[in-house]
Amino acid sequence: MAPVPVAPRDLTRAEREVLEFLLSADFAGADRLRAQVPHCRVVAVWVAGQPSVDLAVPDTVPPARVPDGEIPAGAEVRDGTGQYLGEVLVWVEGGRLSAIEYAWVTDEAPDRLPDVSSMNLV
Repeated sequence: MAPVPVAPRDLTRAEREVLEFLLSADFAGADRLRAQVPHCRVVAVWVAGQPSVDLAVPDTVPPARVPDGEIPAGAEVRDGTGQYLGEVLVWVEGGRLSAIEYAWVTDEAPDRLPDVSSMNLV
């Protein structure tokens, strides 16, 4: 399925917190990606009612020197009992933040991003 374009909007609090959490990992280019967060806009949803989104960062913001694809840090999501629920990934294209993906393994699709308190960097 192709992402569904939406009117560009600011990040939600949860989206910003997830980006900041994943970009707190120490890897080459992370500092430049962190600097992009205030400029990120959501431009598409992957599936209506689910939390994975496409992002856009203006060309005026310097790109990071990182390869296209997922950043070298992800976050496992677990419930209060330690049960694995899925993972959150951040994607980059052309040196700019391009997506937040919540890949879940539960029977029902989540309708929002998990709280960072339920995530562990991997």
